[in-house]
Amino acid sequence: MEKVLYEWQEECLRRWQEHGGRGIAQAVTGSGKTFLALTAAARLEYLFGEKLKVKIVVPTGALTRQWVRAVREFFARAPQGWETGKKIGLRGNGHKDPADCQYMIYVINSARYELARQILEELKRGEAVFLIADECHHYVSGQNRMIFDFIPHIKEYEERFFSLGLSATLPSGEDRKYLSSVLGQRIYSYGMAEASAEKTVCQYEIYHITLFFGQEEREAYDNLTDRMTRLFAMLSSVCPSLEKAGHKERFEILRNLTGSRDKNIAETASKYLMFSYRRKSLVCLAQARTFCAYDLVRRLDPKEKILIFGERISQAEELYRMLGERYPGRVGRYHSQMGQQANKNVLERFRSGDIRILIACKAVDEGVDIPDVAVGIILSGTSTRRQRIQRLGRIIRKKPGKSQASLYYLHVSETSEDSCFLPAGGGSALFELKYVSGPRAFSNPDYDCRAWELLEDMAYRGAGEEKLKEARRCLSLGCVRSDWMREKEYLEEKIREAKYVSDRNYWVCMKRLGSEGKPQ
Repeated sequence: MEKVLYEWQEECLRRWQEHGGRGIAQAVTGSGKTFLALTAAARLEYLFGEKLKVKIVVPTGALTRQWVRAVREFFARAPQGWETGKKIGLRGNGHKDPADCQYMIYVINSARYELARQILEELKRGEAVFLIADECHHYVSGQNRMIFDFIPHIKEYEERFFSLGLSATLPSGEDRKYLSSVLGQRIYSYGMAEASAEKTVCQYEIYHITLFFGQEEREAYDNLTDRMTRLFAMLSSVCPSLEKAGHKERFEILRNLTGSRDKNIAETASKYLMFSYRRKSLVCLAQARTFCAYDLVRRLDPKEKILIFGERISQAEELYRMLGERYPGRVGRYHSQMGQQANKNVLERFRSGDIRILIACKAVDEGVDIPDVAVGIILSGTSTRRQRIQRLGRIIRKKPGKSQASLYYLHVSETSEDSCFLPAGGGSALFELKYVSGPRAFSNPDYDCRAWELLEDMAYRGAGEEKLKEARRCLSLGCVRSDWMREKEYLEEKIREAKYVSDRNYWVCMKRLGSEGKPQ
């Protein structure tokens, strides 16, 4: 029943067993946390048989569907008579299956009010319970903590209670202490650098694309910044701790100041927060973003699946309309205003390949497992480290035939937006590009120099205007990819495999640039 584990998974399970089957595994998205947990369940089931009850808690409905697929696939080779379908039950997100199924999957909103009682009852009946807390960083808030209300009452049953917390990004401080008190201490940490170096995730490339405000946008941004600077100086004079506070702490202090008894201080803090929100919206909704994403998609490999992450629904809808006109029936969007069933349908169409491009807002940061996605585009950035790592994790899952993945991060120059946020990993490459809205063109200085040399060489050798025009087209596509840096053998294979003249011309141009960018 059990399949081969990665070395890190086997070591993690060994430590988990040493800690009495309790603990938290922190591992990068896409490296196999779900498989790890199900292997632990299978080993416990070998010991306890049907007396084992597995409780899986997830933060979203999308994750319930992912876990159902994972359980069924994991036990697909089970002995005859092991009826997977009857062993899985769902609670929450519209499901109310009987709670006595061996494998129960709960959405946290439902688990709050029933999970603790059910676990305690099962332990008292002499059964063993294995609690898997997926994305466990979600379960430190007040109401979500209710799922652990049984912990103080299980001392006499501890030899039959097991737990495993899973997360790519654990919280720190008091939140970390709390999770350790209910799930067990962190037993293993597996980061992006290790996963990439050991090839447990797909090799990936990161592209930072610098954008520029239009004139009116720049003037509005600078005006808001000036006003915020003056207001902050006023607030700092009455609350010096603002100067040394970090980003998160600073906004907590400002929110508290809006309730000050001093009317002037309260109004000043409120204005600062209002201007800050306006400025963030201005950056997030910069017009260059949608044009850049549209022009980027046009230059990428038409066979690759693309997942585009946005922050604002209006922006996602605008890009959906633009791309939908160019690729009819091949583009979908996923966000909170679409409705649960519509979102479920579009994900299935994306998985099946019916649509190739999916534009989504925050809803897909967790719970979307589509290994054949090879390209991610972050339309507008986020200051949350957890969200950034999760988005990278959406595209680096391994799949046969998938050699690498690419993530493009769009950021506006000379703004509060952080451009250098993505984690470096073993073997990953980082490229710095620029996008200029006027000519709708991308720029990569190193690549551009080599491309210019190639065109000059072609012109010197007497290439006609038609050939030069075709070369410029191919070189325009290559600017946003790394194909020109591939090995000669790889490029020659691509030339042989090309079905269309246009594809062959592209790979010939990439080969002529050569791995060192020198015309041949």
